[in-house]
Amino acid sequence: MSAAFGEFGVLPEICKAVEDLEWNLPTDIQAEAIPAILGGGDVIMAAETGSGKTGAFCLPVLQIVWESIRDAQLGKKTIVQTDPAKGATSSKWALNALDRDPLLAIDPAGTTCQSRDPVAWQGCRATRGVINNGKFYYEAVVTDEGLCRVGWSTAQATLDLGTDQFGYGFGGTGKKSFSKQFTDYGQPYGKGDVIGCFLNLDDGEVMFRKNNQDFGVAFTLKSQFRNAPFFPAVVLKNAEMKFNFGDEPFAFPPGNGWVGCAAAHLDNTFITQSHQGGTGKGGDYGPKKILPNAPMAVIIEPTRELAEQAFKEIKHFRKYLENPSIRELLIVGGTNARDQLAALHNGVDIVVGTPGRLNDLVQSKELLLNNVRFFILDEADGLLSQGHWNLINRFHQEIPKISPDGRRRQMIVCSATLHNVEIKKLAGQIMHFPQWIDLKGQDSVPDTVHHVVLLVNPKTDESWYNSKRAIATDGVHKNDHLDFRTASPEVLSEAVKLLKGDYVLAAINKFQMEQCLIFCRTKVDCDNLEQYLTTVGRLSCVCLHSDRKPEERSANLQKFKDGQAKFLICTDVAARGLDIRGLPFCINVTLPDEVPNYIHRIGRVGRAERMGLAISLVATVPEKVWYHSCQSRGQNCHNTKLTNQGGCCLWYNEMALLGDVEEHLGVTIAQIGKDMNVPVDEFEGRVVYGEKRKKMGTGYQDHVGLLQATVSELADLEKRAQTSFLHMRYSKNLTN
Repeated sequence: MSAAFGEFGVLPEICKAVEDLEWNLPTDIQAEAIPAILGGGDVIMAAETGSGKTGAFCLPVLQIVWESIRDAQLGKKTIVQTDPAKGATSSKWALNALDRDPLLAIDPAGTTCQSRDPVAWQGCRATRGVINNGKFYYEAVVTDEGLCRVGWSTAQATLDLGTDQFGYGFGGTGKKSFSKQFTDYGQPYGKGDVIGCFLNLDDGEVMFRKNNQDFGVAFTLKSQFRNAPFFPAVVLKNAEMKFNFGDEPFAFPPGNGWVGCAAAHLDNTFITQSHQGGTGKGGDYGPKKILPNAPMAVIIEPTRELAEQAFKEIKHFRKYLENPSIRELLIVGGTNARDQLAALHNGVDIVVGTPGRLNDLVQSKELLLNNVRFFILDEADGLLSQGHWNLINRFHQEIPKISPDGRRRQMIVCSATLHNVEIKKLAGQIMHFPQWIDLKGQDSVPDTVHHVVLLVNPKTDESWYNSKRAIATDGVHKNDHLDFRTASPEVLSEAVKLLKGDYVLAAINKFQMEQCLIFCRTKVDCDNLEQYLTTVGRLSCVCLHSDRKPEERSANLQKFKDGQAKFLICTDVAARGLDIRGLPFCINVTLPDEVPNYIHRIGRVGRAERMGLAISLVATVPEKVWYHSCQSRGQNCHNTKLTNQGGCCLWYNEMALLGDVEEHLGVTIAQIGKDMNVPVDEFEGRVVYGEKRKKMGTGYQDHVGLLQATVSELADLEKRAQTSFLHMRYSKNLTN
């Protein structure tokens, strides 16, 4: 078992799975995040790609989910239990987690409840009621906006308070309700208001007040209820309330003759059987079962590939966990929805998915969010850049702040950078005092990555003019009637596209690349380059972009990992999440639109202390490219007009983008010529890309060699000091 992970409190079974991966020590992000998540807090973190970030949240989430399910099976409850043997005043009253609608969450103290269901009312009763005689009072505070109704309910009533003949309610719209009769009473109330609820069993009356303003008698109890127990009750729709049954001082004490429910004498107290073990007077409502399609954890990933990676890690980490076993489910588009629905209905504990398919299942109520304990956004900056803020916010609104087992919802957010304005906005609006773990800081490139720029200048390199094996281009100039005898912007743009195909092939041959990840800007560029390298270069290539079927994408990625295909050509869909040990080469056919994606792309090489080379082809002249703003997002679109003319193209300035990248990194990226001779640091010796760096006879000394002379001198001084001391002591003894 991995002792290092065990010191964080990670279960031995999970440690054993970690050991199988040869993770002897936690990475920095794991050392910071695992204890924080196990401790129950919200966490937002950033770390370099390949830093073990996925494991940093999968490990603790898996453990807490397993422990929660085990505790539930063992019958452990988180709500406050009553004990009539100690007398009524020695036991706290609480909302009853065993007598509630499934979408209503109750906190561990049993005093706060919340429903984030915007459609259906969700209700509950208290664990105790009052009976026989007396005048009783409790307070309820509206702690979040929404629709509320509070009051008193008998054991026969439904949880939808005030809609049958067995319960009496007062709603936030300023209406009292009984037997589905809603009539004006008092005043409307909302967030921050304190509602006092009175029950006079002596005179058979129910009354309410708002912020110490009495509204008079609302209901007169029916005669058949004179000896029936009444329970504090509430029903909510997309709202939250906090209750005080008298265990704490009331905001507005009820006055003489009235007592808080918690001060009721035992003879006036009715305790549900489920809370007193079946002894004494009481009733039994039975526990509400958690539905099988209500997972405890939802992990959202921006791409299918990232979702598959997280899903595989969870499957591996839980392989030694038994009794109970954890059920995980991958929910992504392009797969059989019927199989996913069947898995949901059979029961699922952890869901990993992409936004589109998750949204479909949540909206259709096939996937319920009312039991979610963990809400995790991986690569949150990617999710936000894809336009998923509304989806994230909607999911967040539907997930209760307090889970059904009485635990506070935890949010975990992973991002490429924590300095993004949108990320800070997200953390401020939907997270609860998150712990910020920033192990990345200013973006930088690892020293295991050589990244260089090869300028593509069609004015000085005219080889494109007579090229007999030209790559197919994207067709943005098909309506421009190009005259190759001129040097018009359109001609130079087309020339850039032709040259880049040749430069990619030249780089592959120059470095004798056996494995390389090649990034193109658009899907059509990927397809064209695949055809070019396959037919002209006779190279084994596969493509990875969103127009390829999911089965083909998975198969292509596996072929590349297994070495069956030497070159993987992809869009930025693969820039996040690909983790291929020892990947030696990466080529950017075009610089990405967004600066952070440059880091993600070249971060695919230089991992696991192995050297990598990233080459970016940068056009020195503007290039006209596709920029689809149409509803079809490029499907069968041939509108080559510029965007400011109602079309789907724009002029792309890679030299400006290069300047943005260099400014962001604070470095000047080395440039190479057509000979592609990459400068190598004099201390590094000969570099073999894909292998660990070798230190050769270049005069370089490590810290041991550099300090050897100093250490020897210190040892000699220590020896002389000890000898001098002994000599002085011996001489003194002889004198005496």
